[in-house]
Amino acid sequence: MKILYAVQSTGNGHIIRANELIKIFKNRAEVDVLISGTQSSLKLKHDIKYQYKGLSFVFGKKGGIDFFKTFKLFNPITFIREIYNCPVNKYDLIINDFEPISAWACLFKRKKNCIALSHQFSLLSHKVPKGSKVNLIQSFILKYYSPIKKGYGFHFKKYDRNFFFPIIKSNLRNKEIKNGSHITTYLPSYSDEYLYAIFSKIYKQNWHVFSQHTKQKYRRGNISFFPTGYEEFEESLLSCSGVICNSGFETPSEALFLGKKLLVIPMKYQFEQHMNAVALDKMGVKVLKTLNKNSISKIRKWIKKVNLIRMTYPDENKKIIDKILIDFIREKSNKKISNNLKYFTNQRDTIL
Repeated sequence: MKILYAVQSTGNGHIIRANELIKIFKNRAEVDVLISGTQSSLKLKHDIKYQYKGLSFVFGKKGGIDFFKTFKLFNPITFIREIYNCPVNKYDLIINDFEPISAWACLFKRKKNCIALSHQFSLLSHKVPKGSKVNLIQSFILKYYSPIKKGYGFHFKKYDRNFFFPIIKSNLRNKEIKNGSHITTYLPSYSDEYLYAIFSKIYKQNWHVFSQHTKQKYRRGNISFFPTGYEEFEESLLSCSGVICNSGFETPSEALFLGKKLLVIPMKYQFEQHMNAVALDKMGVKVLKTLNKNSISKIRKWIKKVNLIRMTYPDENKKIIDKILIDFIREKSNKKISNNLKYFTNQRDTIL
């Protein structure tokens, strides 16, 4: 069986998940990797066969998406060309982690063997907490950014069928958890200056700030700034006293798994993160609507408060892949049987 694993690189969560799952897929089948997008600060740990520009949302420096840079970066002619050239017909199965090029290529080329495997797919379920009603634009993006009708979702809880718990990096599962004095912070849509202006005011607290705007580690007052990367972030996360991050999916999941005190701030104009914030709030996680100077007193209270939530997320990685492959083979076999029955029925009718 030939599999195309397609992953988008807007944000680091998709890359982290792909690193864990692709190696298991490769033990079951022949796998090629496709990646599109430009905004991930982490590199995929597997060979990439196809790399496309795709469609990326560009992070700003004041807590949200920079729509001007996003639209400036998008080239519709390139996007259409990439869809046309995407070789989905060469593969028996396409596994898609919210990746638009391969999803649209399958749609236009009538390739029905494309299966979603993403957190975003879970948000299509009406059983997932979302807060206020999802508007038409949000619903449109969820359905048509990567248009796939069948698949499997990841979420903080198993709200619906074909839902799985978050993928936790093997490194975090296998290392000792400590409780140090620093708070690990990952807020990629804020500039270093903006974060310094907030966290330097909480001067009795040590901060580890991981930033995509930082190229080399440096310290300023009570704040250590780090470039985003695997090893230092993992070590900081394992030994911190708490975590402040956007309400994406991967970092909050890791904090919950490690039993670290967690505070999340949804990225502005990123409706997926606002949905995640609703789910996390229901679980007892502290949520701030925005980060500004008025947030300082709220963060101080959160630091003093003991509010640990620990989720026991089992390692389901092999189970996930086996289920996907078994379901796919079973469906394919049923279609073959159904087609054979239609053929014999037609033959019988012709003879009679």
